[in-house]
Amino acid sequence: MVANSLRVSTAALVLVLALTPPALCQQAKAPFPYVWAKAFHIPPETTTEESGYFSLCEGRNGKIYIGTAAYGRNSYLVEFDPSTEKMRIALDTHKLVGLPLEPTGYAAQSKLHTRNFVGPSGKIYVGSKQGYPTAAEREALARGEKIPVYRGGYVLVYDPATDTAENLGMPLPIDDAQLAAGKKEGQGVIDVTADESRGLIYVITCEEQHWMLYDTKTRKYRDLGPILRDQPNTLVDAQGRGTAITSDYRIARYDPAADKVSVDPLLVEGKPFSEYLGANRVHPDWRIAPDGKTAYLQLLDDLRMFRVDLSGAAGQPVVAVNLGNRIQGEHPDSRGSISIGPEGRVYSAVRIDNKTGFGDGYVHHLVRHDPASGAMDDLGVFAVKNPDFFNFAAGRAKNPDGSERPIHGYHTLPDGTLTPLHVIMALIVAKDGIIYATTIYPYTLLKIETVKAVK
Repeated sequence: MVANSLRVSTAALVLVLALTPPALCQQAKAPFPYVWAKAFHIPPETTTEESGYFSLCEGRNGKIYIGTAAYGRNSYLVEFDPSTEKMRIALDTHKLVGLPLEPTGYAAQSKLHTRNFVGPSGKIYVGSKQGYPTAAEREALARGEKIPVYRGGYVLVYDPATDTAENLGMPLPIDDAQLAAGKKEGQGVIDVTADESRGLIYVITCEEQHWMLYDTKTRKYRDLGPILRDQPNTLVDAQGRGTAITSDYRIARYDPAADKVSVDPLLVEGKPFSEYLGANRVHPDWRIAPDGKTAYLQLLDDLRMFRVDLSGAAGQPVVAVNLGNRIQGEHPDSRGSISIGPEGRVYSAVRIDNKTGFGDGYVHHLVRHDPASGAMDDLGVFAVKNPDFFNFAAGRAKNPDGSERPIHGYHTLPDGTLTPLHVIMALIVAKDGIIYATTIYPYTLLKIETVKAVK
């Protein structure tokens, strides 16, 4: 998702991250408030590119769980204990599924990309997917040679109560017949949502976005039929229906009671959602409110937030309301970052171009929507209170294969404040109101300390 071509030299990075002279710091004043966060470097042995994706959640034990990406090698679920501020590996994907622990290239389960789903039991549901070919593999492909085949991703379940994990297998692996017919790889897993009360697990594959259903009694997967939108997620509504967004921005629902799938229009102001967007917007991301009837939706490259009414019957259009722009700005980027706080307000992170004249690059804002008042509040720009959490001046470290690890994901504003540069990859609000987010290069967990989701 995030281009690996973004690079800066070590010398330039050190220059950018150098502290602003004290005299200038006294004069410079940010034109926006800061949302101060304490930064924690996610264990580097769990990544190769200092990166990860949407994989972030709070367990029912109050600990935070983060998925990582180690291209060509493995992926991990890391546990962060807020009380001790320590991290450990909770789940090793290759160890659990029985794959080699040494690098295997493109065939590896290189990413935990799914939005971690926490069931009422406290179990955490994730899925693995493919990464990218290594430099050597790209050279081999250019020569017309073959590289290892990615067979497909796994659905994995981690239970913090027992510190054990279970492998539920591959939803849509590639077989020899498909290979012979010219298919290149199996399907990774981009989303896992469990309906524990009914013994059902909804799985979305990647790259083709098949909507799969796993029955915990039969331990079998089946394809529900609709092809979904890029990197989507399933919600379970108050009526027990699995609900997802199709490739053409309609609403697909599976009713377990009737064992039936329906697909209905998604309308905004009477227009089909795809038409209303007015552009080829991508990566819808939504969360469901505690009432199970209302969802809040945003897109990766769009400023707007939408409220979706999921209470209607199958066969009827689903109606969404445009709540307005989360913030004003250009070239928005918002990934896996919409979250509903325990007090009912909706939180989101959105990046925009820094057009303020106070530095350059991008700035990432924390935004809050209050459903009761309709207000959309810009709470400020993410800022790191402990910039020494990572030794940027040491330059780029190397992986065991000699490849360099990126460290260009932050920049310094004119008042000396360190702030994320490229992307916030995920954001959640914990049950105590503490907000957590992840950013990359280096892969970092941010614990927001100046804004709390309470009233």
